[in-house]
Amino acid sequence: MTKFDEAAYAQKLMDMGSDRATALSVSRKMAESSAANSAEPKPVKKSVYQKRIEAQTRPGELWQEEKQQPTAPSIPSIRKPPKGDAQPDLLMPMLYDVGTRDSRNIMDVAVFRLSKRDRRAGELIRYELPDGHVEVSAGPAGMASVWDYDLVLMAVSHLTESMNRYREGKGDKPGRVFRPHVADVLKFCRRANGGKQKDDLVETCIRLNTTHVAMQRTRKAKNGRMITVSEGEALISRYKIINNASGRPEHIEIELADWMYREVTEGKNPDVLTVHPDYFLIDPGIGRFLYRLARRAAGKGEAKWSFQTVYERSGSAGTFKEFCRILRRLIEANDLPEYTLKEQSGQSGPLLLMKHREAAALPGGV
Repeated sequence: MTKFDEAAYAQKLMDMGSDRATALSVSRKMAESSAANSAEPKPVKKSVYQKRIEAQTRPGELWQEEKQQPTAPSIPSIRKPPKGDAQPDLLMPMLYDVGTRDSRNIMDVAVFRLSKRDRRAGELIRYELPDGHVEVSAGPAGMASVWDYDLVLMAVSHLTESMNRYREGKGDKPGRVFRPHVADVLKFCRRANGGKQKDDLVETCIRLNTTHVAMQRTRKAKNGRMITVSEGEALISRYKIINNASGRPEHIEIELADWMYREVTEGKNPDVLTVHPDYFLIDPGIGRFLYRLARRAAGKGEAKWSFQTVYERSGSAGTFKEFCRILRRLIEANDLPEYTLKEQSGQSGPLLLMKHREAAALPGGV
């Protein structure tokens, strides 16, 4: 770049009629402005953490890439409850008025798809775990979704409740078959009681019946020896839909997978965890997975997982970059039931801190 000639510019101004003092002042300001524009920017020293992140070149974790991405506005992840959602205050619990429970063993992986649009028919998801692996395979009707799984949650919840009564000597031992009224299913899952919602339950049953889960886990047997157990079954073994005179589904009948049934009925303490009622109001599929993960990993305390591990356990079909974008929007909204979400820096990339709200409220909490 040509250097600005301060003296020549001042002389030119005087030739055009300006007095000497004004010409020199204006020329000085022009020279300073020219020098500032032509100066080379000073290099910014990178931190050790920044260099490590950039070296990994994983989408969504690059230092500069993340800065260039516009921050999306915070969007609530909890939808409004449907009309008539409030439950009547009765002494005896209704079919839909039972605490929600889920199988502990599969709460840290997604045995379903998280997308509403991508059906993922014929696809396979494999999760590598410290004690084995889990494979989820979909049939031609598509992979069961996290919203389809609400029906399994209802069946497991009622099975757990019935087993508690059985252990207390207040009823017979329940079987694997669950026969609810369609209206009770929609009420339990906190959905509107409309014709479309009822019809959707038919496809839900088909997908649950054709989504197969195979597990291989190594554990310690009662005699202290380590054993490896491999088993597989569909999310529900069979189903039956009973329509009314107008052709709308009125009752459904499903049979739980044998391994789910055994988890609840064998042993003194069922291997299940209570799920917050507002779980059914979580709208994003990733948000639902995060709640299940936090419930399993953090419990009443806290847990810290890398973004990469959360992505791998979610079975998401999207890119890691897109997953990180959605994850950060959920962190910004921070409105999941029971748990707070926070991003922290880690040696190998960003970390997700999941903490129970009661623990977060204590001194020293988040």
